[in-house]
Amino acid sequence: MSRASGKIQSVLIAGPTASGKSRLALELAEACDGVVVNADSMQVYAGLAILSAQPTEADRAAAEHRLYGHVDPATNYNVGAWARDAGEVLADLRRAGRIAIVCGGTGLYFRALLGGIDDMPEIPPAIRAAWRQRLLDTGPEDLHAQLLQRDPEAAGRIRPGDSQRVLRALEIVETSGGPLAALQRGRGLPLLDAARSLQILLTPPRAVLRANIAQRFDMMLAEGALEEARVFAAIPGALAGTAGKAIGVAELGRYLAGQCSLDEARERAVIRSRQYAKRQDTWFRHQFDAQWQRLEAVSPIHRSDLIAAVKVG
Repeated sequence: MSRASGKIQSVLIAGPTASGKSRLALELAEACDGVVVNADSMQVYAGLAILSAQPTEADRAAAEHRLYGHVDPATNYNVGAWARDAGEVLADLRRAGRIAIVCGGTGLYFRALLGGIDDMPEIPPAIRAAWRQRLLDTGPEDLHAQLLQRDPEAAGRIRPGDSQRVLRALEIVETSGGPLAALQRGRGLPLLDAARSLQILLTPPRAVLRANIAQRFDMMLAEGALEEARVFAAIPGALAGTAGKAIGVAELGRYLAGQCSLDEARERAVIRSRQYAKRQDTWFRHQFDAQWQRLEAVSPIHRSDLIAAVKVG
């Protein structure tokens, strides 16, 4: 009997940054001949292997990984694009009878997996180019004013300074001809069968997470994050897009420009990462239901139980 015909078809592992998701996913993939599928919005981008903590060459040799580093950093990738890519990967794995181990920290990606995101329209290139040119010409405040006229409800939810979300909302409103809320009813088609999945949310104590974040950024620096930031900044369009918001890019860029010391850049990146982890934790606590098994730490017993559940399933 293939795995796909058994009870468990997928394992979902979510949690804040530096919570140990990737390590657990790799261990399960090795034990169960699974494939690790990325569900992190920054790990999709090429050029950020170190700063976004993508799998190492050793990780990739130990188990197959999909949807990591496959997007041009000048491209503004979004949850709709990820859902389309992930749907194709998950369908491939089902046909092959292999376990999908979906791992990441982007809550909307998991919502899309389970059917909570509606299918957004493809944005015509001309509309996308026009709004991006207007942002360059007139600035984010003008774009937010335009959104306020066209879709007051969406404008009320999006900060004027959040230019990427304002842009996305304007693109969708113009493409669809209606308000954003009409397309956000949470009635999308699920990409997998939740009843045949294990859903795990890692929730380390805050003190542990803070220490992990600092230690991981120091490791990134030791592994070449500074040179990666230098090379990334030279990629045409990379800093202007979503990928340019990856933690460490701006901070190390300021050091490279002689605007601060390396210690200051490191401290700013660690603080920003801790703030991001706090927001992730809050989102998961409020959005994930009781189907998610919450673990502060993954003990050897937990790990054995998870492996057994997948294998028996």
